[in-house]
Amino acid sequence: METPPVLPVGEKDASPPQQPWEQDSRGNLASATQIRLQPPEPPTQSLQLGLSPDPASRRLEHPRGTPTQLAGPEGGSDTSRGSPSEAPEPLRAPDLWRCPDGSFVKKIITRGRGLDKPKLGSRCRVLACGFPLGSGPPEGWTELTIGMGPWREEAWGELVEKCLESMCQGEEAELRLPGHSGPPAGLTLASFTPGRDSWQLQISEKEALAREERARGTELFRAGNPEGAARCYGRALRLLLTLPPPGPPERTVLHANLAACQLLLGQPQLAVQSCNRVLEREPGHLKALYRRGVAQAALGNLEKASADLKKVLAVDPKNRAAHEELEKVANREKKQKAGLAQGLRKMFG
Repeated sequence: METPPVLPVGEKDASPPQQPWEQDSRGNLASATQIRLQPPEPPTQSLQLGLSPDPASRRLEHPRGTPTQLAGPEGGSDTSRGSPSEAPEPLRAPDLWRCPDGSFVKKIITRGRGLDKPKLGSRCRVLACGFPLGSGPPEGWTELTIGMGPWREEAWGELVEKCLESMCQGEEAELRLPGHSGPPAGLTLASFTPGRDSWQLQISEKEALAREERARGTELFRAGNPEGAARCYGRALRLLLTLPPPGPPERTVLHANLAACQLLLGQPQLAVQSCNRVLEREPGHLKALYRRGVAQAALGNLEKASADLKKVLAVDPKNRAAHEELEKVANREKKQKAGLAQGLRKMFG
């Protein structure tokens, strides 16, 4: 279901400042002590929904005597580390990993074991500490499932998921969060169950997951949460973009809905790009034309905004929202021309 037209609210700059701790290749091992000396493990809080039970996941219900892969640290000991030869390597410099999208920087405190990392469907046992209030998972031990569950809709969900997908079993790391000048947050991946890469999914599985994300995104949008909705629409698009061209028609609706979210989030440039994707497939898509017109107006491209809005009214003359936006654009154009004329008179008068 497509969402109604919306208005932009202004551009945001989310680029994180460069932090001096990133340049210290030796790091500060004091934070490692803070992570390791946590109090005895509280009961695990599960935030995972929608995962069908399997033999691997059921083992988590009986922590004592479980295989190494699913056993997490308890109290001051960690039986999952095995023999001394399997112990994590000491910190080496530099042990920094930058997320490709620039959303955070990870500093490895204790290296994990092996090369495997969590994938779609992996059930992860995680210890979080030091996250700013409201920007991270609950303090202490919890279980998170990659690609599933309502925890991914939280503001911190996407960041934590990206970090977990870069970690090996037993890895302890510090995260420097964008816009946060306090001490770094800590994240430990104690164990995880096997998962699958997206390329291992069948086409029907990808389409089913994309439909679930789209439906949840629409619910969040209607509930007044465009940021959470945008994450859902984005995840659905990433699944569908891996399918052979031309791809399912749902991509058009997802791009149009994503544009509506981006306008509300003050991201008109991204909204223009999303609308372009829609109009490449459906040149007469009225909602995409309207939203692109609103976005162009927010960017100051008044002629382009006027052209898009006039296309909407040519097909739907009674579209009240398009009439109102076109009137605003026309008034801005008049003021712009009047200001230019006044400037010329002063220059040559």
